[in-house]
Amino acid sequence: MSLLCRLLATAAIVCWASHAFADGIQPGLWKIISRMEANGAMSPPQQSSKCFTAEQARDLVKTFSPAPMTINSECGELESSLDGNRLKWRLVCTGQLNMEITGDYTFREGTQYAGIVRNTASMSGMPTSDSVTTLYAERVSDCP
Repeated sequence: MSLLCRLLATAAIVCWASHAFADGIQPGLWKIISRMEANGAMSPPQQSSKCFTAEQARDLVKTFSPAPMTINSECGELESSLDGNRLKWRLVCTGQLNMEITGDYTFREGTQYAGIVRNTASMSGMPTSDSVTTLYAERVSDCP
């Protein structure tokens, strides 16, 4: 993907049009395109799909926040805020592996969303991971 396309994709996520949709997203089958930049290297876009149930579609915080699952580290309380069409969250874990994960999602009209998930990790004071994943998704149909 050219540099111009990457810049346009990033700008689209950052400048996403605002439409309040605090009631959730529409349940159904969603096409998700993700791209990860890890330690300076950019991955090619990955496409996946996910079927959201009515319950998952209503609870954006639960559905789009990480589930803390670590070994030899303890995670603090998930910090999250849902303001209109924007969900932000932050999770910090400390121990053998220190990690901070943040998410920033924008939902549009219940049929599209874009997000940025950042993850930094270190072990014994040495950085082990630094990644940013950008996501764009749109509802395509009812679940099969």
